[in-house]
Amino acid sequence: MSHIVELKNIVLSYDGDRILDDVSLSIESGQFVTFLGPSGCGKTTTLRIIGGFLTPDSGDVLFDGKRINDLPPHKREVNTVFQRYALFPHLNVFDNVAFGLKIQKLPKDEIRRRVLEMLEIVDLKGFEKRRVNRLSGGQQQRVAIARALVNRPKVLLLDEPLGALDLKLRKDMQIELMNIQRKTGVTFIYVTHDQEEALTMSDMVLVMKDGVIQPYATPEDIYNEPRNAFVADFIGESNIFDATMVEDYRVAFCGKTFVCEDAGFGENRPVDVVIRPEDIDLSEPTDDSALVGEVRSIIFKGVHYEMSIQCGGLEWMVHSTDAWPVGARVGLHFGPNDIHIMKRLFEGSENILSGEVVKEDMIEFLGCQFERENLGLPVGARVRLTISPKDIEVVSSDHADMVVYLESLIYKGDYNELIVYNYEDGKSLLLHSYLDQQVATDIGIKFAFDKVKVEEVTGVD
Repeated sequence: MSHIVELKNIVLSYDGDRILDDVSLSIESGQFVTFLGPSGCGKTTTLRIIGGFLTPDSGDVLFDGKRINDLPPHKREVNTVFQRYALFPHLNVFDNVAFGLKIQKLPKDEIRRRVLEMLEIVDLKGFEKRRVNRLSGGQQQRVAIARALVNRPKVLLLDEPLGALDLKLRKDMQIELMNIQRKTGVTFIYVTHDQEEALTMSDMVLVMKDGVIQPYATPEDIYNEPRNAFVADFIGESNIFDATMVEDYRVAFCGKTFVCEDAGFGENRPVDVVIRPEDIDLSEPTDDSALVGEVRSIIFKGVHYEMSIQCGGLEWMVHSTDAWPVGARVGLHFGPNDIHIMKRLFEGSENILSGEVVKEDMIEFLGCQFERENLGLPVGARVRLTISPKDIEVVSSDHADMVVYLESLIYKGDYNELIVYNYEDGKSLLLHSYLDQQVATDIGIKFAFDKVKVEEVTGVD
């Protein structure tokens, strides 16, 4: 297959904030590709750049290998279906679908043939004379898709088109969209924040975070082999823990060393480990149990029970069709292929920052100042500051040393790992907290200055 759409090093900023950060991707002709991510991650912005409604600050948009940055939307072989279908209420179904063809002044016979053909594809044959305001939400959506596809675009962009539908209709329309895409062979580029939609319909899933596309893959691979903790946490439910890659095929977490199927992470390197709740079997504790824990809570979910199990100082989530009572001692069983190793989102385990001695026994960094008795360094000396994630506290903004932007939050079994963006120098900080916070918002943080390690940096001009 050939690449029908390519983005190369796309950058877009609003009011100084970078919305898309060096985005590159290739989409093959005939694929159903889904952009998945939380609100504000940049997925709709990326769609609008492909459609020509936005122009990137830098980078290239290519269509069939040709650069189209300056090509207006109406001249691109692309059509868009939005969450609000924007149908014409005064026109019937036929005239809504035929609208674009009439603008092109095509012969009446060709218009009629193409409209009826498209209505049959979207399962609306016989609805030609029906007023659109007398249709159900799912039928209106199919009219909008027919109107877009009747113009024979090579690419159809869909921006959360199922968001206004109820749950049952949304599930039905997922199947309808897959069938329409397969019948027409048109490349579908779909935007959603719903994991199930992405996994159900797509040939390829692209997870976005803070204007960056995470490593993308097929739905099966992105679920079974997530590349980092953000993707693992966003796609489905997961147990994500701090771990140490002892050596190839051996990883340590929860107080024990386990055999796994991953290699190439180095020796004694910090990594994240993920184990899906459905990949853990429970039994009475035995010598064969990988771990032993205690059931703390149980919730019936319809097709399975969701149990919280305290094990090795960590909270584990387990999905099972067998219920175990609260307080029961259970053995946890999982194999090497159930353990997935990922690189840490934040490479280091501590924050390494630069500072300067601005007064006697006074250090400044990131716009903050703190005293250190008997520092013994001259004014103007450069220093390296080492700050543990445990020594940064989340506080209200009026008690904060600084306000930062919360990029991600991952639950690690007994604490939340937060990665925040520091407005002062544009770098990220790592901190640990027992508090839940809203991702993609500003939060206040406070440093335990008495625990900051200070070292003079020599050899600086």
